Amino acid sequence: MDNVAEQQTGRAGTYILAVETSCDETSVAIVRDGRDVLVNLVASQIETHKAFGGVVPEVASRQHVECITRLMEQAIAESGLEPDELSAIAVTEGPGLVGALLVGIMAAKALAFALDKPLIGTHHIAGHIYANRLTDEIQYPAIALVVSGGHTEIVRMESEGRFEVVGQTRDDAVGEAYDKVARSLGFPYPGGPHVDRAAQASDTAAALPRVWLEEGSYDFSLSGLKSAVLNLVNQSRMKGEEIDQGAIARGFQESVVEVLVAKAVRAAHQFGAKQLLLCGGVAANGGLRRELTARCEAEGIPLAIPPMRYCTDNAAMIGAAAYVKWTRGELSDLFIKGEPGMSLEQWSVTE
Repeated sequence: MDNVAEQQTGRAGTYILAVETSCDETSVAIVRDGRDVLVNLVASQIETHKAFGGVVPEVASRQHVECITRLMEQAIAESGLEPDELSAIAVTEGPGLVGALLVGIMAAKALAFALDKPLIGTHHIAGHIYANRLTDEIQYPAIALVVSGGHTEIVRMESEGRFEVVGQTRDDAVGEAYDKVARSLGFPYPGGPHVDRAAQASDTAAALPRVWLEEGSYDFSLSGLKSAVLNLVNQSRMKGEEIDQGAIARGFQESVVEVLVAKAVRAAHQFGAKQLLLCGGVAANGGLRRELTARCEAEGIPLAIPPMRYCTDNAAMIGAAAYVKWTRGELSDLFIKGEPGMSLEQWSVTE
């Protein structure tokens, strides 16, 4: 029996309504059994924040307030479910912007209380990792390379729902560095896609350093690379030369991608991973996807990359991660609050 037929007849399965408001996307989804996405609505604030060159937390929070209730109602209507057929309500508890998190948390609490349904506070990065489960079965032990606007981490997963961060950025996250480099090159916000396109279109690459840190380290550092880009831009300006956006973008991207790929692949080998997972908003970067795919194919490492629609912030990924807690009965109470610094290890399952 196909999914649609099953939904129309037996309503079999666990249906989790998930809410994501950690930054500048308001999203509500309904996910069955942690895998099947019935509906995934995303209201982006990119056009609003373009005027400021970055996300303004107070503005983001206000826009979440304006659309969260409408999206919840729309998600239930489009799913074909009755509200009492929902099994649980999940919501991003952290990390993220505290004001933005609180909007989603309060809305989720209200719905859970009104429907008398369990509440599942969920980790934003766990959501990015389990976005892979929406299209692929995750094989354990696994290594996850998390690359987003606020996070750059290598995460070891010995089993489902158990996380160990074995490497992370010591300064800028990859997405943050992309936006700062984009701004210096004159690209609009959000800058990452512009840098990626310019890099792939350029036939030349500016010479920029690779930051490896100590031997054997899985940590990252991007502040020095960002400064090297700024130096190139400033030198061109002082000499009255035209800034070669493409060459600088390609040099920057090649430097970032080489280090990310090398460390992720080394971690997969060292920890005996059966699968390497690429996760987070920067997983949409064409250069990174291409190079990581080629390297994994060459070394025989199974690689999972979510479709573009599940790379950036969305609630379907939160529903997928929340299902891990649901199956173990690890639920939240109505006293949860926004946790901007919530760690992955803290959210790991207790078993």
